[in-house]
Amino acid sequence: MRTPRTAARLAILDPAGAVLLFRYPPGEIPTYWAMPGGGLEPGESPLDGVLREVEEETGWTDLKPGPLLCTWTHDFTRQGVPVRQSEHIYLARGPHREPTPGAVARHADDDILTWKWWTPGELATATEDLWPPHLPGLLAALPAPPVDLGYVPNP
Repeated sequence: MRTPRTAARLAILDPAGAVLLFRYPPGEIPTYWAMPGGGLEPGESPLDGVLREVEEETGWTDLKPGPLLCTWTHDFTRQGVPVRQSEHIYLARGPHREPTPGAVARHADDDILTWKWWTPGELATATEDLWPPHLPGLLAALPAPPVDLGYVPNP
């Protein structure tokens, strides 16, 4: 019997299309990479939960979740407990930067090993597990962000 758990994650894309992922240690599955986010607190909406989790894990408070990218449900073991987790994954665009000092370290109980900005090419050829597994295809299918050309005078 698995414990149901609801979670939310944020696919943060930098201007070049790289996505921030955290690396987690092996458990029921091998080492894997996932976006910032995690379990919702009682009564918390997925949007509120993803903002809280991103702030806790990165220290960033300036990101605005955009559209829902996908939902997915998967089984794993979290801190020794078999879980069936249903996740809402939102999309946000932001600058390419490091998590604030100590933000990842504050989540030692989540076993975040490290973090990395993954380029679209690295995602497409990844050999380690990604959560969700179809993340490279989801991100590759996104339209390019609008380009700000600044002020262009009429001739």
